[in-house]
Amino acid sequence: MPTVCVYCSSSNAISDAYPPVAESLGRGIARRNCSLIYGGGRVGLMGVVARAVHDEGGRVVGVIPERLKAREGIASEVADDLVVTDTMQERKRRMFTSADAFVVLPGGFGTLEEFLEVLTLKQLGYHGRPIALINTDGFFDPLLRFFRQLREKRFARSDVGQHVHIAPTPEGALDHVLSVLA
Repeated sequence: MPTVCVYCSSSNAISDAYPPVAESLGRGIARRNCSLIYGGGRVGLMGVVARAVHDEGGRVVGVIPERLKAREGIASEVADDLVVTDTMQERKRRMFTSADAFVVLPGGFGTLEEFLEVLTLKQLGYHGRPIALINTDGFFDPLLRFFRQLREKRFARSDVGQHVHIAPTPEGALDHVLSVLA
């Protein structure tokens, strides 16, 4: 059973356009017989993805630092396994080493930091696992333009498209990562 790591927003104060996409991704993960590993929260897109996987009978593994777990109501109530770490760095390492593939939904600084780390590690040859970015409503268009600028100005050796599949839908993201894993 492949494990898909999902990086995404932990905020509930986001546009109504994003939760249905996260729910579709979660349902797709479960329906395709994959398990989910994610940041362990019950809020924002994280909570939506986890609940959707759970509701479809899929396996959910949450990884959350003790400091965030201690915040009332933030830890997942649907995780089959909730791993509590001492630090954010340990959380990221655990998620990274447990994942067969990475899918990125819209999110804030934490999401971008996690995405850029797995992208950088792939570009440097530390892993060859598939990464898909779900570009809902053009959310990542400014970032993708910046990546093109990095390449044009020779701060990046390769185009981001060599390392990351840009998908408009959750289905396209899952199709890609699972075809690479097959």
